[in-house]
Amino acid sequence: MTIRTFVGCTVFLPHDIVETTVTVADGQIAGIGGPIEGEEINARGHILAPALIDVHGDAFERQVMPRPGVFFPIETAVLETDRQLAANGIATTYHSITLGFEPGLRSVERGREMIEAIRQLAPRLTVENRVQLRWETFATEAVGTLDWAMDWDLTPSLAFNDHLSMSMRSRETGIQDRLFEHNPDYALMDLGDNDLFEQRHRKHAERSGLDYGEFKKLVHKVWDRRADVPGAIKSMAEKAGAKGVAMLSHDDTQAETRQFYRGLGATVSEFPMTMGPTRDARDAGDTIIFGSPNAVRGGSHIGSLSAADMVEDGYCDVLASDYYYPAMLAAVHRLDREKRAGRLRLWSLVSSGPAKAMKLEDRGEIAVGKRADLVLVDWPENATPAIRGTWVEGRAAYRAQAAA
Repeated sequence: MTIRTFVGCTVFLPHDIVETTVTVADGQIAGIGGPIEGEEINARGHILAPALIDVHGDAFERQVMPRPGVFFPIETAVLETDRQLAANGIATTYHSITLGFEPGLRSVERGREMIEAIRQLAPRLTVENRVQLRWETFATEAVGTLDWAMDWDLTPSLAFNDHLSMSMRSRETGIQDRLFEHNPDYALMDLGDNDLFEQRHRKHAERSGLDYGEFKKLVHKVWDRRADVPGAIKSMAEKAGAKGVAMLSHDDTQAETRQFYRGLGATVSEFPMTMGPTRDARDAGDTIIFGSPNAVRGGSHIGSLSAADMVEDGYCDVLASDYYYPAMLAAVHRLDREKRAGRLRLWSLVSSGPAKAMKLEDRGEIAVGKRADLVLVDWPENATPAIRGTWVEGRAAYRAQAAA
């Protein structure tokens, strides 16, 4: 049994910040404030905190396709991504793998290949790589892969996405103003408006690798499934609920949207765009997730809610990396600098909050008996913090020593 004791560090406990020792044994936190046992890890001048948990990250796509249309071997992409996660203090991650109707990077086939590679490489990976099944709900061809993936022993999460309806809204409807996608009064675009259709879909066609004309035909074909989509959503939610899969709705704009998905057991609102679903989620006790890049950049890049404001006003429980792994620590730093909340609450947004959202009761805080997922942080006063070490179940996944 490997025993390690972190000595001289400032420790982020669930309800206090203290300078003390933390002893790790057999993958768990065995003691706080006790004598030095086993290997001594000199952590003086650093912060010891619960490791980060990322509930939604798709930065791995840059390793899969580093340039448009240029694909690298999936195994290479997974191994490289895993090391980026460890270096950024992320001990548990949910790769947001899109299972959509379009071919290419976000196809069902590519997603299944990614999931299978993560499963096969698990013994060689440094952190716990899980999967968020980012299901585009019009992609009925994904049902078999969803069923298969939900049986993994590292239980995935399931996020309901509907970017197709979003792109098919009327010209006059802003992205944040659209109704619940299956409301009969949802304002649709004129399918004969070729200029608007191309404006909304050209980049997706390029990502798919299809000729624009072929992609347009595909979208029209898939759009004809619209009447069947609510039933498919309900059926998949029943399956996920029976398997204990955490479920999320994505990019909510209306309280009606949140209520629909909550009724199916999806008690997490991921990146709500307006205050209607955000207030509804808070009133119902749902979990609310915002993107760390939003907080780091000082606002949403598409004009949705400010993550920083939501943290300050009590409407945010989790910050996810979204598309950039370093953003999680950087978000905590900026929000701390702006005094949006106390450090312990800010840290909970990347540790205990995500653990609760994903039903991971064994991790997310430094407490005796919890899993020893820890990060050592170099955070000088008035300076940007940096990860100096990441431990997963007490095992060193990443260690770094500064030049001076």
